[in-house]
Amino acid sequence: MNDTVAIPALTAQDFTSDQEVRWCPGCGDYAIIKAVRKALAEIGTDTKDVVFVSGIGCAARFPYYMATYGFHTIHGRAPAIATGVKIANPELDVWVVSGDGDGLSIGGNHTLHALRRNVDLNILLFNNEIYGLTKGQYSPTSREGTRSPSTPLGSVDHPLSATRFALGAGARFVARAIDTDQKRLPDILKAAHAHKGTSFLEIFQNCIVYNDGAFDAFAERKNAPETQIFLEDGKPLIFGKERNRGLRLAPGTFSLEVVTLGEDGIDESDLLVHDQTNRPLAGILAEMEPPDFPVALGVLFCSPEESYEASVYTQIDDAKSTSEAPGIEALLQSGHTWTVEAR
Repeated sequence: MNDTVAIPALTAQDFTSDQEVRWCPGCGDYAIIKAVRKALAEIGTDTKDVVFVSGIGCAARFPYYMATYGFHTIHGRAPAIATGVKIANPELDVWVVSGDGDGLSIGGNHTLHALRRNVDLNILLFNNEIYGLTKGQYSPTSREGTRSPSTPLGSVDHPLSATRFALGAGARFVARAIDTDQKRLPDILKAAHAHKGTSFLEIFQNCIVYNDGAFDAFAERKNAPETQIFLEDGKPLIFGKERNRGLRLAPGTFSLEVVTLGEDGIDESDLLVHDQTNRPLAGILAEMEPPDFPVALGVLFCSPEESYEASVYTQIDDAKSTSEAPGIEALLQSGHTWTVEAR
């Protein structure tokens, strides 16, 4: 007699909490949470082994809407708290949800150190190029000229590129996606999860109230074929509605140029092949913008190394194996001691 009980496969509903979702109607966060639930169901980690950690902002409401463990923490500090969670229990799947203001302004320092340490966290940065929760001030990623309550005459700041920041901080996995791309976003989320170490995924997310249409130039479906290029490791960089446009290194330079297949004798063999282990190439791809270039989506860079918490536990195990554990009395009497005498 076989007493084995089949465990039913997880579904997106298993990751859906009973809390009423309180994002603005039409917010891109709805599409992101749908993709995250789908990806987690396909990954198959038990809900009790998943933790979402967020800071402050619209995106930070995420943990309430997930039927997992979660922490709604303080502004910008989610990566630091998530690091503590992961080191305390490395078996957990830890996801950090942040916005461009939360993660790149007050939290830029914490994001940087999580990336350079390579803690096994999945950082999702929702980039809508504005502060949404606090009523539309400009953010570190807002474009020059952005008019907002804090820049009524237009921002004169140079915007920060989230992906270039991550690459510069030493991230070993950097990717990009669009909130409404329900075909590709779940797969990119699964790739981020599979990476052992910090994965950084920038998600272009539309704020329908304070920055509506910020990404229409490349995110709208009608524009996508000519303004997006989806990166696949080991494959030529091709895009276009007719799949007849591509990227190559301009002769004698390390700069990219757009070419048309079939013109001037150019064929696929002339195109640059994506190598996701090439950090300089990832930096160049991260800089591309319409109208001159398509926006690069997918995995820009992936080069696995041992994660931070794995190194920490290896160090602890090595220390235990090479020294005897002293008793409590020996510990109390070790180091600098002194005697307090009554006068």
